[in-house]
Amino acid sequence: MNSSKSPGLAGFGVLKNTTCHTEKKISVFFSIIFMTVGILSNSLAIVILMKAYQRFRQKSKASFLLLASSLVVTDLFGHLINGAIAVFVYASDKDWIRFNQSNILCSVFGICMVFFGLCPLFLGSVMAVERCIGVTKPIFHSTKMTSRHVKMMLTMVCLFAVLIALLPILRFRAYQIQASRTWCFYKTEHVEDWEDRFYLLLFSCLGFLALAISFLCNAVTGITLLRVKFKSQQRQGRSHHFEMIIQLLAIMCVSCICWSPFLVTMARIGINEGRSKETCETILFALRMATWNQILDPWVYILLRKAVLKNLYKITSGCCGVHVINLHMWELSSIKNSLKVAAISESPGGSKQMNLQPLNSMGQ
Repeated sequence: MNSSKSPGLAGFGVLKNTTCHTEKKISVFFSIIFMTVGILSNSLAIVILMKAYQRFRQKSKASFLLLASSLVVTDLFGHLINGAIAVFVYASDKDWIRFNQSNILCSVFGICMVFFGLCPLFLGSVMAVERCIGVTKPIFHSTKMTSRHVKMMLTMVCLFAVLIALLPILRFRAYQIQASRTWCFYKTEHVEDWEDRFYLLLFSCLGFLALAISFLCNAVTGITLLRVKFKSQQRQGRSHHFEMIIQLLAIMCVSCICWSPFLVTMARIGINEGRSKETCETILFALRMATWNQILDPWVYILLRKAVLKNLYKITSGCCGVHVINLHMWELSSIKNSLKVAAISESPGGSKQMNLQPLNSMGQ
């Protein structure tokens, strides 16, 4: 049925004419596991961030703490809301006609899927931009990148993600129940209207744009840190540079691997007007891959600490038999190192200029 004319019955045609042969127990198992692991990991990351902010807030603005906190809070609420709705749908035996007569639940589910899908990608790109400015232009970052500016950027990012999620509702286009009958999203079957194609392509393009910005900024940051590490005569901060490079590589790999299948699938459906060969199982697999990005975010950004890198170094050096870095140079964890550098960059006096001179010369 035409969703623009009958939004209350949107998606019911999919329920009658299309089936997705997925086993219920396996699907319920995946939903519960994803939700539980995501809630636990993000909750742990929030606790660590709160303790770090309580300890170091007098020393630095710690803009990266605000961005990281926003990221893990967004991921946490995404797992709570989307996971709770998915479990309710499974518990109701996926009988949408019985509990979704007015299509309100499907609309809420679709809005949450779009918002909590795009917002972490946007936040990741903002973190990459902020980190790139902090490394290449430290003086500008310490004087201009205040907590007020960071909060303004966070507000703009959230409002933009909300606007994209509400766009179909504002255009009187209801979100559709997907073929698996377990989630709601843009129309992905029998896409004939240009507006339905536009939503799919818009979602994919924004996601790829966020990944491209993150990749570009992280590449610039990584190259700058490597140049400082190998050309600078000062030994201070080398462990921090090593940690940052590892984190940047992990961020890029996790984001690209987890989100690329889903974004490519949605783009192909939009380009082929819904006549692509993606099956229901393929779309569900791509969706679960994207969900793993929200599960791994806190571990990549916050919990990838000195102890983990030490163990990786020992395993690598044991296999290769090569001594690459002096482990005695590790002094602080990744969070403490980041806060220490931020505090030094914002402190007045000669130490500020001395510590920022290598990075500033590279940024020029």
